[in-house]
Parts: sequence; C-alpha cells; structure tokens
Amino acid sequence: MEYRHLGRSGLMVSEISYGNWITHGSQVEEDAAVECVRAALDEGVTTFDTADVYAGTRAEEVLGRALKGVRRESLEIFTKVYWPTGEGKNDRGLSRKHIVESINGSLRRLQTDYVDLYQAHRFDVETPLEETLRAFDDLVRQGKVLYVGVSEWTADQIARALKIADEMGFDRLVSNQPQYSMLWRVIEAEVVPLCEKEGLGQIVWSPIAQGVLTGKYQPGQPPPAGSRATDPSGSGFISRLLEDDVLRRVQDLKPIAADLGLTMAQLAVAWVLQNPNVSSAIVGATKPEQVRDNVKASGVKLDAEVLKKIDDVLGAVVERDPAKTVSPSARP
Repeated sequence: MEYRHLGRSGLMVSEISYGNWITHGSQVEEDAAVECVRAALDEGVTTFDTADVYAGTRAEEVLGRALKGVRRESLEIFTKVYWPTGEGKNDRGLSRKHIVESINGSLRRLQTDYVDLYQAHRFDVETPLEETLRAFDDLVRQGKVLYVGVSEWTADQIARALKIADEMGFDRLVSNQPQYSMLWRVIEAEVVPLCEKEGLGQIVWSPIAQGVLTGKYQPGQPPPAGSRATDPSGSGFISRLLEDDVLRRVQDLKPIAADLGLTMAQLAVAWVLQNPNVSSAIVGATKPEQVRDNVKASGVKLDAEVLKKIDDVLGAVVERDPAKTVSPSARP
C-alpha cells in the first residue's frame, strides 16, 4: 500500500480507502463485513469512509464494531452529513442543528471521540453557507473533527466556501468526494483545476463504476444474480451504465488489463490514481477476496500509451459534462 497527502493538508491517507456504502448493514451480513474490514487492515488500508445515512445509520455501527480494538491513531475515519437520518424536518441538510446532532450520533455509532474528516454529503441550498462552515469550524475547535471536506459539490460551490472560510478565518476545506471513473469524468473540466489550485484532494467513489468496469456485466445478458445491479439500494446508480454500447466497450478493455497483468478491477482503480489530484480511491466489498484484489492497484503506474488506448476504446460513452454534478434543489 502506498500513501498520499489529502490535498495540501498534512494528513496522509492510504491510496485505497475502504468504503461501506450499500454493503455494511444492508447487502452483507455483519460477519462478512468484519472480515472485509480485517482484510483491508491486513493489506495496509488505513482510511475508512462511511456516512450517517448509509443503511439508515447501521453502516456506521457496523464499521465501529469492526474497528474496535484497532489503535485509533493508526486509522483515518471519514463520515458525512446531509441526507435524512430521521423523519423530522431538521433531520437533514447542513443546518447547525443537524450538523451538531449528526456528528454526535456518528461518534457514538463509530465508537470514537473524533473523526479525521467530516464531509458535507451534498450542497444544502436551504442553509446559508456561512452557517454550515461556522458549524464545521466549531467542531474542529472542539476536537470532534480534525479536517472538513465536501462531497459532490460543484467548482462554484467549493470556491464560494473557500472564499467565506478565508474571509471569516475558518478552517478551509481539504477535500472533495466525487464519483470518478474511466466512464464518469465530470470533475475533470472544472472541479479538478480549482482543487489543484486551492489545495483540495479528491477522495473518489465508484472507481470501478459500480462493478461495471470489472467486465462481469455482459451486453445483451441479464445482470448476474447477487450483483450490484440487482440490489435495490444500489441499482439506481448503475442502471445508466448498463447500456450495451457501454458494456461492449468495457469488454474491449480486457486485453489491455491482461497485457499489464492486472484484473479489470485493478486497472479501473489504478486509472483513477493516475490523476495527481486524487488522494484516495474508495473501494467497497462483499468478500475479503475483493479487497485483496483491489488493493493491488496501489502503486501501479500506467503510461501515456495505455491511457490513450483506454480513451480510444471507451470513446463517446465517457461522461464528461460538469453539469452532471448536482445537489438536490431542495432538502430531501
């Protein structure tokens, strides 16, 4: 395992992060989830990403139990706030009330006194940005949060937050957590240039495009039983990637991976890590073997010729429109 700075901060993170969206507390039993976490630790993964909303808060509980007994200082634990965690009007968004109540709940479920990174899971159009950033800064001052970041924010939203933080003397954002893969490159045009300039690192999710880039989904065939595409909590994200043209082109990546001695998953994860603005790639797993396979992408270097071959194969199916980065127009 190799390690990188999170943006220009002093915090080091593992190039591969372990994320438990969908899996922990919902898709896999707890024993299997714990085995996956242990496999990640054995492979040198130190960075673990979750969110209060995952599996209705159960994912944080499972992760907290799985990490119990591990030296806390050896880990970087990330979580997020924004999506609804209850039925009340204030059980959502980025108001001071919800942020404070959510961090207290997350710390209790994760069985820790602090999180290394606390992230705004989406942009909240109903809360003044100053209120959100002051609440985040207060948590830093209290020692409950060490660093703050965002997830799926546009370049304009990130720039506005940085300007306010500088003017008001708040801790600056150090990271953004966007979707990013060979097939989904919407951050490259605007978000990445801004973040490179301002010192934010990307912690990217879905580098394997919800499993599509493993090549297991075949054009003209139904999804394999038990795959992400058949799971109600994850199928909404993957459905747009299951068009035959996309799947055919993904199959054409197999010779490239084979020539490099990589699995398709390793090629996909290694590809996102070629971007110098990417600090870490989040991988999830339902089996320990998947963790052990994915972490082998750490340290892999892809030369310009390989990158061009990938671009040529995927062609027009790559999504690059920065307008695809969106937050809800009203709180959910």
